[in-house]
Amino acid sequence: MRVFVTIQHPAHVHFFRNAIAELESEGHEVHVFAREKEMAVELLQRYDIDHEVLAGAASGLSQLARVQATYEARLLYRAVRLKPDVITAIGGVAAAHVAKLVGARSTIFYDTEHAKLIQNLAFPFADAVYTPSCYMGSIGPKQVRYSGYHELAYLHPDRFTPDPSVLSNLGLDQEDTFVVLRLIEWGASHDVGQAGFDDVCDVVSRLEAAGAEVLITSERSLPSTLESCRVTVEPHRMHDLLAYADLFVGEGATMAAESAVLGTPAIYVNTLTMGYTDELDERYGLLFNYQEDDRHIRALEKAVEILEGNDDWQERREQLLMDKVDTTNVIMRAVAGRGELASGQAGKSNAEV
Repeated sequence: MRVFVTIQHPAHVHFFRNAIAELESEGHEVHVFAREKEMAVELLQRYDIDHEVLAGAASGLSQLARVQATYEARLLYRAVRLKPDVITAIGGVAAAHVAKLVGARSTIFYDTEHAKLIQNLAFPFADAVYTPSCYMGSIGPKQVRYSGYHELAYLHPDRFTPDPSVLSNLGLDQEDTFVVLRLIEWGASHDVGQAGFDDVCDVVSRLEAAGAEVLITSERSLPSTLESCRVTVEPHRMHDLLAYADLFVGEGATMAAESAVLGTPAIYVNTLTMGYTDELDERYGLLFNYQEDDRHIRALEKAVEILEGNDDWQERREQLLMDKVDTTNVIMRAVAGRGELASGQAGKSNAEV
């Protein structure tokens, strides 16, 4: 097959990188196209994935439509010339549109219920939309549910073993108690009107009082008094750090879920919630959601309780891994057309793999 993979976020690199390697090892021709977004291109370079950058970054929501249109037009030009069999993506607005225009099959993955704009632009044109089984809501006959999470495409133990050298690089060892604190920029379209912590200085103070060293990774500027807590970790090493952390506290759902599937308890503070954050909380007790007006206070109370407690988080992770699949295997089946929709199930809503 000739496969197009489109990348518009750093998390998409992690999601697809193992599948890209397997597809190429099986003799398929894979073309990866990217947009400048945070560290997405840097990650593609780090993993030695051949790619072409089709559009730059958008400095704000006002520029996003123009950048997206440029990206989509350039992807269409390459699809007309190269004639892909399948185009795959997370979200997949450009992938679904271009595939429809050139007669390719579009296979979309998604796990974010509140991103309505992407859903409205992409899903009507996609051939198949793969969602985790915990996804809240029905997309209709083209939806394929699978028992996994996006993060298990790259953090399943069959795919990932943490490297402890990340600790020595930061002057830490495995006996140290430390928390990774993640602050987001609130610049995405679905972040408008949303919020996380009330006072970052208070967060750090409370965590330090509980005996933890706080390592901050932040998309936004910090108060000068907290700059000494900011850490710079190569993007491909962040998962190593999360695996050895005693706790994750943050406003970003992806990094919270990554921590949870690695067996590191996660405090997620954001007025937005999703099916996978709810399931990781309610079913596995590895992630704790705080969305209400008192989210700041309640999240810190739980964080201190975890740091002072002695729960067996790895036992909870083992239960999760017994229930869930390696998501890269789902990607491989979907791209190859071996999913439920490709097996005569197109008339069934919410087919499962």
